[in-house]
Amino acid sequence: MRGLSEIFFAQTLFLLNGIFMTTIHGDEDLPKFGEPIQNVTVPIGREATLSCTIDNLQTYKIAWLRVDTQTILTIQNHVITKNHRMSITHAEKRSWVLKIRDVKESDKGWYMCQINTDPMKNQVGYLDVVVPPDILDYPTSTDMVVREGSNVTLKCAATGSPTPTITWRREGGEPISLAGGKEVTSFNGSVLTIPRVNRLNMGAYLCIASNGIPPTISKRVMLIVHFPPMIWIQNQLVGAALGQSITLDCQSEAFPKSINYWMLNDTIITPGERHEPTTYENTYRVVMRLTIKRVENADFGSYKCVAKNSLGDTDGAIKLYHIPHSTLLTTYLPTTAVETTPLIIQQQKENPEDRATYYKSTAGAYSVAVNKILIGTTSGSWNSDGRERDHRHRFDSVASTEVQRDVDLLTKEQYEASSKPSRAPHHLPQIHWILMLITVFSGIQLQTIHPVNGFMMDN
Repeated sequence: MRGLSEIFFAQTLFLLNGIFMTTIHGDEDLPKFGEPIQNVTVPIGREATLSCTIDNLQTYKIAWLRVDTQTILTIQNHVITKNHRMSITHAEKRSWVLKIRDVKESDKGWYMCQINTDPMKNQVGYLDVVVPPDILDYPTSTDMVVREGSNVTLKCAATGSPTPTITWRREGGEPISLAGGKEVTSFNGSVLTIPRVNRLNMGAYLCIASNGIPPTISKRVMLIVHFPPMIWIQNQLVGAALGQSITLDCQSEAFPKSINYWMLNDTIITPGERHEPTTYENTYRVVMRLTIKRVENADFGSYKCVAKNSLGDTDGAIKLYHIPHSTLLTTYLPTTAVETTPLIIQQQKENPEDRATYYKSTAGAYSVAVNKILIGTTSGSWNSDGRERDHRHRFDSVASTEVQRDVDLLTKEQYEASSKPSRAPHHLPQIHWILMLITVFSGIQLQTIHPVNGFMMDN
């Protein structure tokens, strides 16, 4: 009560002094405000300053008041309020500065600078106290555990000045599922609803509150989705040879985490010298692998990869079967030989026809021995025959050249006479063309044919 009495007394004294001074000086000598009071915005916890500039104050008094409570804070150099965070300073009795240390949110509002003239003169300025966002523990959601397929609602509440905006994001940047199958990377709003939640929605969600005043604050809400095990197998039928090493793969998903193991013919496989089961985990996904070294007959059969958790169990089957060692077989198709009739030039004179007859007889006899058409041979046998053909070609080229030179020495009559009794069939060229047609349609490779004495002779 004593404090209120002192404040009331100061207010009364302030008013009476103003009335008395106005009566003495008149209106023309009254003080005036030099400039308006500037509005001030200050973060909570900082110091705020409000300045009031007055010209020609004379002996009048100046006071600072809180408008909303009609409370006098200071009069001239004296602090009237009991708030120890407030102080007053002035410079040359023209600028009067009200200072508020360690500003609180409750300090926000209108402040009045008043001169005790009659009537009193005053002007006001606004002090805005901004508060960084703060997320409330309640009703903000905590970590949640739900069954797959249920609906989930996440809530986030925050305070601050200005009022914060709430944004939801996933910690890993994954999309957020909304109603209607829509997916977004961020969602604005204090309440986030995820319909028919599934395992892909599992993870950490961030509630981010911001109002432009640093620092921005966030809270992490973990969404855990429970579901029974499921198994995927890429290859359900795997073959292996004896002595070979083989790896069987199996993928499972479950949460809570499942117990995983392998079975062969309903017997659990334990790690050993030849059997090496391994698992690779990533959140709710598990890759199961079974490596079998030096496969034996006892290893063939039906394998199962099994996954179990508190919500159920499941398994997948892989059959390992025996593959015999492969054997390489080389097949040679039969070779068909086609014999041709040799062409012999009858001897007319001892010289030079003897030489021509000799060379031609030799070439013809050789032709009988080697003239064959190879059908369906392999590349190896064909290359082997090719080397023989090259050798024969060189030999026959020499013989053919010698024969041709000697035949040119014969007279036309001798040549005609020697060719008439020849046993070479008149249709031999036709046989050659028939063989060429057969070659085209059946892929038979025909050996080179050289003309000798006007007839087509096989080489």
